[in-house]
Amino acid sequence: MNIKTTGEVITVYLSGEIDHHLAKGMREEIDKAIEYGMPSLLILDFSDVTFMDSSGIGLVMGRYRLLQKTGATLNLVNLPENIFKIMKLAGIERLASLEKRS
Repeated sequence: MNIKTTGEVITVYLSGEIDHHLAKGMREEIDKAIEYGMPSLLILDFSDVTFMDSSGIGLVMGRYRLLQKTGATLNLVNLPENIFKIMKLAGIERLASLEKRS
């Protein structure tokens, strides 16, 4: 995972697997970046995610709740087809913008 801050935008480049064991560390790092950077937009880039279980949905929902406190927006980009479907089924499109990987 790599985090890049540009002005009021934080982009998190997720990679590998997002499962119960790895999600906790990801959440902590992203939350620190949000608390420090106070972004108006958080982008979670799923380009290099190879696997995601329900922990990924929890990761997204928790970051959404944190961003709600500041009025920031959440975008999920470069979602692989299977993860895009999972996010749609979970109703994440009501919380964040979803963009499939091209």
